[in-house]
Amino acid sequence: MWEYTDKVMDHFLNPRNVGEVENPDGVGEVGSLACGDALKLTFKLDKKGRIADVKFKTFGCASAIASSSVLTELIKGKTLEEAMKVTNRDIAEYLGGLPEQKMHCSVMGQEALEAAISNYRGHAAIPHDHEHGGRIVCTCFGVTDKEIERVIRDNDLTTVEQVTNYCKAGGGCGGCRGEIEKIIQAVQGQKVKEQMPPPPRKGKKLTTIQKIQLVQQTINEQVRPALRAHGGNIELIDVEGDKVIIAFRGMCAQCKISEFTMRDVVEAKLREFVSEDLYVEEDKDSVDVQHVHKG
Repeated sequence: MWEYTDKVMDHFLNPRNVGEVENPDGVGEVGSLACGDALKLTFKLDKKGRIADVKFKTFGCASAIASSSVLTELIKGKTLEEAMKVTNRDIAEYLGGLPEQKMHCSVMGQEALEAAISNYRGHAAIPHDHEHGGRIVCTCFGVTDKEIERVIRDNDLTTVEQVTNYCKAGGGCGGCRGEIEKIIQAVQGQKVKEQMPPPPRKGKKLTTIQKIQLVQQTINEQVRPALRAHGGNIELIDVEGDKVIIAFRGMCAQCKISEFTMRDVVEAKLREFVSEDLYVEEDKDSVDVQHVHKG
């Protein structure tokens, strides 16, 4: 269950400006039903060039509805130049924050606004990045390198998991994750290197405390964000020598490909960032204390 602020719940349960503006001056449509999120934004200007009316229609979750509702409130009464300065961060901050895994909803709102303004100015009503020759990187969600570069730069992102949260790239088959990492390196440069966990320890033996700390850090930074993006989670149960015992939580606990996730994601990351000798076992009998309720 996502933790939403009161403002998110208010705009989700009582969305403002729902529908379509009659004879709109600008129309912007982003996302797709196939990807799980879609947004259509329409607006009409008054004689002074300010946004007199703006409405939206969206297909998505509570965050998508709330973000779209807030966007219409933020830009109403503004000139197009003023409206263009509204960012996805402004949308999220107005809502008192969004779950990290739902930040792509605020980005979708920003892109819909830009598409609508572009349409008003005589261009195709599609996200701006596709107009500049962006190359598709994530084929699952149709995300271009330009879109990825932008969310990295605008939101100071440094991991693939963060990029997935902000634009969904890498959240499907995962085949583009390597390419996303290269884009992050190109945009962020030295900052990414400074934040990366240390490489596998070779030659120097880790103490038990050091090993546990590195395992927990790697799980927190390299594994958990990806699982949470799909409604799952992971818990470190114990470390016995080179054996790391974990338990999957949430959606991952019932997932039929958890064996694949354990071997090709969890174990691979631990061997990459902690020690090449580590191997992972799943404890299927442990209790998820977060979901145990007192009678």
